[in-house]
Amino acid sequence: MYCLHVVGARPNFMKAAPLIRALAPRPSIRQKVLHTGQHYDRPMSDVFFQELGIPHPDFNLAVGSGTHAQQTSCIMLRFELIVVDEKPNLIIVYGDVNSTLAAALVCSKLHFPVAHVEAGLRSFDRTMPEEINRLLTDQMADLLFTPSEDADQNLLREGIPRERIHFVGNVMIDCLINLRPRIAEADSGVIPLKYALVTLHRPSNVDDSEMLRKILNALGEISGDLPVVFPCHPRTRHKISEIAFEPPEALRICEPQGYLQFLRLQERATLVITDSGGIQEETTFLGVPCLTLRDTTERPITVTVGTNKLIGRRPERLHQEVRAVLAGERKAGRVPPLWDGCSADRIANCLCSVL
Repeated sequence: MYCLHVVGARPNFMKAAPLIRALAPRPSIRQKVLHTGQHYDRPMSDVFFQELGIPHPDFNLAVGSGTHAQQTSCIMLRFELIVVDEKPNLIIVYGDVNSTLAAALVCSKLHFPVAHVEAGLRSFDRTMPEEINRLLTDQMADLLFTPSEDADQNLLREGIPRERIHFVGNVMIDCLINLRPRIAEADSGVIPLKYALVTLHRPSNVDDSEMLRKILNALGEISGDLPVVFPCHPRTRHKISEIAFEPPEALRICEPQGYLQFLRLQERATLVITDSGGIQEETTFLGVPCLTLRDTTERPITVTVGTNKLIGRRPERLHQEVRAVLAGERKAGRVPPLWDGCSADRIANCLCSVL
């Protein structure tokens, strides 16, 4: 059986790596990796491939940035040529990026089977492009591998047949567990003994100048009680420069980190402030308090079971919430079911049994 993995953004690498490893020893499986180039930075991507121990892509569509329509259509046009030529038995897509939807659309129209890893997640906020990608991809996928039981229920409510749904756990946590022995060796530079770790990338927080200014001012206030470390994507840094924000000394805006370095920062953080979905999951597994600057989350299990707390797009709440954590009022959480490092093996076993 020939499986073609489709990745398009760095979070996809962390989800694909465990499954590529799980399938590698199986003699009946042949694998190739296709990178759409949706988010492609050669140095950063090379670091990720090296750290995750996955092969460099066999194909790179090099689509680059653009509007959602430009990216999706460009991926479809270039991906179709490869699928028709390669004729894989199964295309495996990950997460909720434009590459995920584009590949699923092509395969659905050409009648190639699709497996969706991380299926069933819902924020119920259709203003988010990722929500549209999730909804449509799940309707087209032949096999849907879910990270949590609430995802199963979402799919069943949407009319997906039970036999297509497989609750396997969280493959991103597989990746974290596999690399955890190496986290201690990762050098994140000189950082304080205690600190808040911050990540921001969503347009609702970064592209809105007034919202970004409010968030940065709140982070500046927090840095008076707790140093703040903010690894900043170049796009976010550019937005910060546009509003001429001058960070106080205890608010350290630094370069983006490699995966291992960032896990090291997360593991040692007093708390994390984010708008990222994946970081909500990683902090839950690591037992680190997480404050999420979003009104909704497609990963509600990180709130109901884990260490995550939604504070909405209300940066004025940040300082109060941080002080509560520092006062010992941190949320007690636990690791959700099947976040045990074996999710990729469950997927591999399923693929070998049904195909």
